[in-house]
Amino acid sequence: MSNRSYQQYCAIAAALDRIGDRWTLLILRELWVGDSRFTDLRRTLPGIAPNLLAERLRQLEHDGLVEQRELPAPAARTVYALTDDGLRVAPVLRAVGRFGLPFLGDPVEGRVQPRMAVHAVLGALFDPLAAAGRDLLVRFDLDGEELWLKVRAGELVPAESGHADLTFVGSAAVLVDVARGGLELAAAAPRLRVQGGSRAKRAFAEMFPFGATNCI
Repeated sequence: MSNRSYQQYCAIAAALDRIGDRWTLLILRELWVGDSRFTDLRRTLPGIAPNLLAERLRQLEHDGLVEQRELPAPAARTVYALTDDGLRVAPVLRAVGRFGLPFLGDPVEGRVQPRMAVHAVLGALFDPLAAAGRDLLVRFDLDGEELWLKVRAGELVPAESGHADLTFVGSAAVLVDVARGGLELAAAAPRLRVQGGSRAKRAFAEMFPFGATNCI
């Protein structure tokens, strides 16, 4: 395992000793979305070499942030998953995402992955104070890929399916543009549509503020 350390009695330094290496936060981002096989991580992180991915996963396991789990039949496969300590990185990912939003530039059709539009961009906009004590399940059908966001008792948590309160259908790039405030939803139709009641739309706009208020 890596012996690199800042050797400082500092909480920020201690955190960076564990999550500060290149690719580590992106691996944690993928595992927050859901448990993944090694091959899944290779697909969603195409720029990382297989040996480096394996090294980062070993280090995260050593640090107690990631563990391997065996899925029962019929799946019968090994996946990587966040531990309870690993799940504590979610607010960090959102904060880093908020910091990075101004540097993204304009979204381009075909270059925006649906899972990044939902979990990185909208996740960065999430306001836990506005969401306190509230529940909301949102389904996204973006560029043919189905994804989910769930707010449970004010916390943004991974979700797979259910009875959606709100559904977004259309282009991931357009969703990002609307979420960042660069485009009104009325101007985005029919490339992006929102299905759901006015109460759910209002709740979403409050929980995911700034440009997300365009979505109502």
